[in-house]
Amino acid sequence: MTTTPSHGPSAPDSAVSPARVAVIQFDPQVGLENRAANSERALALVARAAEDGATLIVLPELATTGYSFRDRAEAYDHAESVPGGETVRAWESFARQRGVYLVGGLAERDGVRLYDTAVLVGPDGYVGRYRKAHLWNEEKLWFTPGDVGFPVFETRIGRIGLLICWDIWFPKVPRLLAQQGADIICSVNNWVWTPPPIFDESGRCMASYLTMTAAHVNNVFIAAANRVGTDRDARFLGCSLIAGTNGWPIGRVAGADEETILAADIDVVSARSAPIWTPLNDLIRDRRTDLYDPMLGYTLNPAAPR
Repeated sequence: MTTTPSHGPSAPDSAVSPARVAVIQFDPQVGLENRAANSERALALVARAAEDGATLIVLPELATTGYSFRDRAEAYDHAESVPGGETVRAWESFARQRGVYLVGGLAERDGVRLYDTAVLVGPDGYVGRYRKAHLWNEEKLWFTPGDVGFPVFETRIGRIGLLICWDIWFPKVPRLLAQQGADIICSVNNWVWTPPPIFDESGRCMASYLTMTAAHVNNVFIAAANRVGTDRDARFLGCSLIAGTNGWPIGRVAGADEETILAADIDVVSARSAPIWTPLNDLIRDRRTDLYDPMLGYTLNPAAPR
């Protein structure tokens, strides 16, 4: 495993909210017999990132359960409550002890409903959750589509938004998070292989470019953690990255087969001035909601930001 620190231009010595962000790429396996090993491996990698100075650490989607459930009953057996379940309690304990923020994905059980959920915990414990809105393929057989909207959480280091995997293919998701003031979006993923071509000559996959584009057009940082390996009949892409507010990766894009940690030093709240491109151009203010909303069938809200 390699750890790749990267010091981007967005982290000056006078940073208002300096943070070291780390994304973890590893290979959790489905099956109740693998749960303990998945959890232990995830926490070991999170601890390594924290020892390297990370203050915001992102794990992949379904990081403790693996991905390829045989049926809904197996998904149900892997799921747990949020925030009262074992996984969130373990993540809370780690975050409190190390004084870090941690984002990770798990299967959530709420009564008889199951959700593909991302959780944010921090030095003060549980912060909040996001339930995946856009379900991919057989996920629709196990999970209920998310019902909590697209929340942005205020933290000591800045405003953190969450999205999960297939969500990045829907441009309104990062846009809604950005419009609510997100400084950084933590993207937890199980990006799978799709029909070729999978990678370009640089080794990047389409999900890499979608992440970079979303960061660029919304002027937010995006920390995207994917997994690797195979899990029953599914194969995963890797390609984890940390995108700057200009869209370009800060450091490298992870390979397709490596277990690794990527890290970058950023000034989190510098995202708040990033939309101002010129004295006459502000990405937020330049939006033409007077045209978009009627064409999309929305009712204009005079109090909404323009």
